[in-house]
Amino acid sequence: MTSSPRAPIVDLSFPRHWQTEILSARPLILPSRHFVYPADAEEVERGALEVLIRRAEAAQPFLATCALGFRDAAVPTGLWACPNPDEICAVSGGYAYLISTIDPARFTMISFRPVLEVRAVPSENLILFIGHFAILAWGVNGQAWESEKLSDEGITITSIEGAQLHGLGWNMISDKETPFTLDLKTGLRTT
Repeated sequence: MTSSPRAPIVDLSFPRHWQTEILSARPLILPSRHFVYPADAEEVERGALEVLIRRAEAAQPFLATCALGFRDAAVPTGLWACPNPDEICAVSGGYAYLISTIDPARFTMISFRPVLEVRAVPSENLILFIGHFAILAWGVNGQAWESEKLSDEGITITSIEGAQLHGLGWNMISDKETPFTLDLKTGLRTT
């Protein structure tokens, strides 16, 4: 992946207990609370998403340095509110980090490398991470489900109707897009 990255996305579809600012560069003087995701990231040398996060009750903000996955317009970079109002989702070049704003040392890095799309579904209290082969759903209490393999290379979500997600996945054997439907409550395929 080599094309230029796209502008950061900010999706605040869920209520949240934090405010944030995407910085154009790391500050010369780091705040006393600075966290690097993942903690031992060599990827930070390639670049990072720098985010200043403030909680209403906290006197000091913290700086989240989120290692860049890929410099490519095909993968997202940005911030998403989460179903849990104390979490923030930061995506840096397709690497997705779910960070506790109460205890910033607690975070989860989504296993898809890269995440190709992030979609908030407030009606189901989920945030969806779409990868090349499957979809992972994150809810109030963490990972809600991960779908079975839906594609050999690339997923397109065509619609979300109620608690059903409709999409297409490319099938290598037939060399065509194959439709599927997932139950958003369970992640199970219904067609």
